[in-house]
Amino acid sequence: MPENETENPTQEVTGADIQRELMDMIAADDSASQISDRIKDMLYSKSAERVDNHRPTAANSLFGEPPEVEDEAQDEVDAAVAVASDEISGDAAAARVAGEE
Repeated sequence: MPENETENPTQEVTGADIQRELMDMIAADDSASQISDRIKDMLYSKSAERVDNHRPTAANSLFGEPPEVEDEAQDEVDAAVAVASDEISGDAAAARVAGEE
């Protein structure tokens, strides 16, 4: 078996292979630090694979085109922005004052 999964990248490692490798290391009386390091290497490799799988999705959500928003929801956002803009600019206050006179 390869020392780590990067030595033979074309061979797919399964859970049974990992378990067998760890059992062989324990049976061969390898040091606890070697076994621990191998477990850490396997976990790191597995987590790196998951990160690589999610990287395109995360990149698209941050730097790609914005996700499509439903028209109804976009209309609500536009209306809220317009009201807030009027309040900030003072147009809404002027309209209220003009309406009270």
